[in-house]
Amino acid sequence: MRILDSGTISTIGTTETLRVRTFPSLVALSDGTLLVACKAGSNKDSDDGTIEMFRSSDNGTTWSGPTIPFAPTKVDGLRGSYALCYMTELESGHLLAACMWVDRESYPGKPLFNPDTEGCLPMAILLSDSYDFGNTWTALRKVPLPDEIGPPSLTNPLIKLASGSLLMSIETNKPYTDGSKWHQKVVFLPSRDAGKTWEEAVSAVYDPTGRIFNWDRRVGVAHDGTIATFLWTYDSEVKTYLNIHRRLSSDDGATWSEAEDLGFADQAGPPAVLANGSMVLCWVDRFGSRSIRARFASSVDEGFDQNTEIEIYHHELPDKREAKTVTTGETLEDMGLWTYGLPYAATLPDGNVLIVYYAGNHTTMNVRWCRISPLM
Repeated sequence: MRILDSGTISTIGTTETLRVRTFPSLVALSDGTLLVACKAGSNKDSDDGTIEMFRSSDNGTTWSGPTIPFAPTKVDGLRGSYALCYMTELESGHLLAACMWVDRESYPGKPLFNPDTEGCLPMAILLSDSYDFGNTWTALRKVPLPDEIGPPSLTNPLIKLASGSLLMSIETNKPYTDGSKWHQKVVFLPSRDAGKTWEEAVSAVYDPTGRIFNWDRRVGVAHDGTIATFLWTYDSEVKTYLNIHRRLSSDDGATWSEAEDLGFADQAGPPAVLANGSMVLCWVDRFGSRSIRARFASSVDEGFDQNTEIEIYHHELPDKREAKTVTTGETLEDMGLWTYGLPYAATLPDGNVLIVYYAGNHTTMNVRWCRISPLM
């Protein structure tokens, strides 16, 4: 693979108050348009977080925007902010956006994760439809979720299967003040009516001992329907991030293969699936090379060839605390300090791949893009 060109989606002006743009997502629409959504706020975990969208009609070379698709929204009467937004094109022009909303009223001024309990602020998943390629959006609606999920983390766009059904990938969290042992799970919720209703959650990844956490599950669907998931894996006993693990399903997520260690760490981004069935996976190597990298695999179940690896972004200074992290709560707290990451890859109409990610410093971060050729 090789880098063709790169750039910044929108430079932050000196008078802007929302100076931190993070958590980008990308969708290549059927009309050739690219649409990027990101969180914009005064800091990475600010309670003024909103969703911005940018649009490109030339494969990502230039961008228009931002637009603000969603007004501030109360959920169950409580004030909150947006953390991220993912978009899925269900049919030509019909998009379904899934937003993660954070309650900022129940524990005012508190960070997203409680470093003492490992609990999380109350959250909700909100959905909105667009029938004009993302130019206008319907009113947001809340997805009802069972209480046992706790605050729901959304780490992937809604997954469209060959049958037309959707899967929503949700990670469980503990309530903010819950000091009990955290048994983290990853579940799928199916929908058979384009996201209007959702069926009972099905457990997909779970360590019953509570030692291994499987965070930020990213999902790619091959042309034959095979689902591949890539997991950011954390060992809470030795306080160490492990290598990325892949699991495969050939029955729409009903059953899964054993976890496969891909041999490199640590946090994957959503992969790009190419027309010939090959795949490009990008990831953040935060504690090794301090960079964002990408590799190529000839199919969804093949290995990612080390010889194809390229560096998308290099961060000059470490983002972690000087002292050794000693608790999982502090590890969660550190995530709010990182100033680069969350790559997201999508296949372009011309067969190349666009990767978006965020990078900057603690006062200003922006969404950047890199276009690569997957050809060897």
